[in-house]
Amino acid sequence: MGDVQAIVFDFDGVLAESVHVKGEAFYQLYEDSGQDIQQKVLEHHLAHGGVSRFDKIRHYQSEFLGKPPSEEEVQKIADRFSDLVEEKVVQSDWVAGAKEFLEEFYQRLPLFVASATPQEELERIVAARGMSGYFKAVFGSPVTKAEHLKSIMAEYGYDPQKIVMVGDTISDYNAAQEAVTRFIGRIVAGLDRPFPEDVKAIDDLTTLADVINV
Repeated sequence: MGDVQAIVFDFDGVLAESVHVKGEAFYQLYEDSGQDIQQKVLEHHLAHGGVSRFDKIRHYQSEFLGKPPSEEEVQKIADRFSDLVEEKVVQSDWVAGAKEFLEEFYQRLPLFVASATPQEELERIVAARGMSGYFKAVFGSPVTKAEHLKSIMAEYGYDPQKIVMVGDTISDYNAAQEAVTRFIGRIVAGLDRPFPEDVKAIDDLTTLADVINV
């Protein structure tokens, strides 16, 4: 792995093919609001991957429905979302090459997860998929990905330029920029490339090892 000290993965769309599972759940959440609202919610979700569900719900309630929610309402809607998605994320397919990459490198290199999924839910999902042993630690919301990257580097003494963040959204890229780490983008099938053109990007993780060594 050359001079790489650690790799930090986003989860949905990078390790698990679960981006569309969450889109379907947001669509279902707003079924009582009509298809126009549902479509706006879905389009916003897909365009703002990696953003906390709590922030999305606040936006949808305030901007699309004109009803700024209380935090109690946000939590209630987020709990319904969790009920809709958790088992489906557990059952979702691996991103091609992801399991093989983890198997090959988890004993050779520290691997981490940094996700916008709530911490406890993320831990349950990773455990239920049998993935816990691959990672030195998994980190979820409410702490941001940029803060997670900075904390990992501070705790383990890593050089920012020897850390690779692998993500599928512009928020992942922005987190890496804020933390001054390297970044590799994964382009989810069926979605537009969200990263600047000069960013290294892959279709799946079958080529990740080669790209990191470049």
